[in-house]
Amino acid sequence: MPVPSQSLSLLLVLLSPLVALAQTVERSIPLQSKITCVQPMTGIVLWTTNDFKEKYADAVSLEFRYCGYNEVVDAEGKYDFSKIDEILDDVASRNHQTIIRFYFCYVGKETTVPEFIRNRSDYDETIGKSEGKKTHFCDWSNRALQDFTINFYSKIAAKYDDDPRLAFLQTGFGLWAEYHIYDGPREIGKTFPSKEFQARFLKHMDASFKKLPWSVSIDASDNYYTPIEGSRELLELGFGVFDDSFLCKQHAQENAVDWKILGLDRWKQHPGGGEFSYYNKKDQRNALAANGPNGVSFEESAKKFHITYMMGNDQTRYQQKERIRQASMFAGYRFRVTKAVQIGETLRLTVTNEGIAPIYRDAYFVAGKKRSATSLKGLLPDEELVCDIRHVDGEDLKQITIRCDAILPTQKIEFAADLN
Repeated sequence: MPVPSQSLSLLLVLLSPLVALAQTVERSIPLQSKITCVQPMTGIVLWTTNDFKEKYADAVSLEFRYCGYNEVVDAEGKYDFSKIDEILDDVASRNHQTIIRFYFCYVGKETTVPEFIRNRSDYDETIGKSEGKKTHFCDWSNRALQDFTINFYSKIAAKYDDDPRLAFLQTGFGLWAEYHIYDGPREIGKTFPSKEFQARFLKHMDASFKKLPWSVSIDASDNYYTPIEGSRELLELGFGVFDDSFLCKQHAQENAVDWKILGLDRWKQHPGGGEFSYYNKKDQRNALAANGPNGVSFEESAKKFHITYMMGNDQTRYQQKERIRQASMFAGYRFRVTKAVQIGETLRLTVTNEGIAPIYRDAYFVAGKKRSATSLKGLLPDEELVCDIRHVDGEDLKQITIRCDAILPTQKIEFAADLN
């Protein structure tokens, strides 16, 4: 017997408050999860040449490689990325991502300036002594070298800006691309780029890399070498920083000042990293000791400077794998879900970052195959974020994960939760 339209309308009117109530009632969702591995894009970093990289593979998530510009560009000026791809693939085979630093000058070596520039009649490199070794220095007065450098990073950005095999890019000038020539011939505009070119270079990097985090040495704070200190325009650019003598004895008096000049809040948007000091054998031997090499532990200093990664290649000589793994898991981000509720067809997760730095790439909570629209990128330590995932059903709730396109398909970002 058909229901009269008036009765149906009345029924809908009576039910509508109940439907609205069901859409606003929170139902707690039990959720158990643990962080058991070193998180992607964080931790202690080994060099790709480390003899123990296989043995320590699960204690790290990152590997580092110096790369010369002439490993990409041949004598005729032709670009060939096969060597870089080979490096990235090799590192990825160990379930790690790569940090690459391109350099022109290295103590005791010729420059990596491609031959098509070095063979120019108007290009004149300087040869001098550095650390007692014959070392070549670029001719930064040459416009062809300047233009090449700009073009080089345009091509690197086009090729690798969104490549999950590459976690971070480091760059710079001077010895080891660390923004100094502390020993050897140093002449701004000749053996080291002019400040005008450096400003052009930094702006170009900022415009070229939209996703891949890129960094310069904290020595870029030195106004003898660079134009950055005091320049609001340059300080607002999107570069991270790396500290190549972390935990050295004079860190509080010297390195900490460099961090301050480049912006103590820079870490909130751009990664902080570095390398354990090589000033003496003690610095390396005790880098991960309880009180560090000079009275300050890695954990204490890493928290102070919000470290995401730290190159510690020699630590495989001095530390057991578990200690390296422990230090790796301390660095960077660490997510915890503190509340999980279902409201109608929406799963609402309250997330906090228990780490010491944010994640610098987009990452999203996913239920089944349904993704939150809210990225975890930039969630600061001890802050909370609410992530809503809409249109979920019972099956979706069985599989709650974090998805990040910036990591390898074999990697995963874990989270902690203890909700009954």
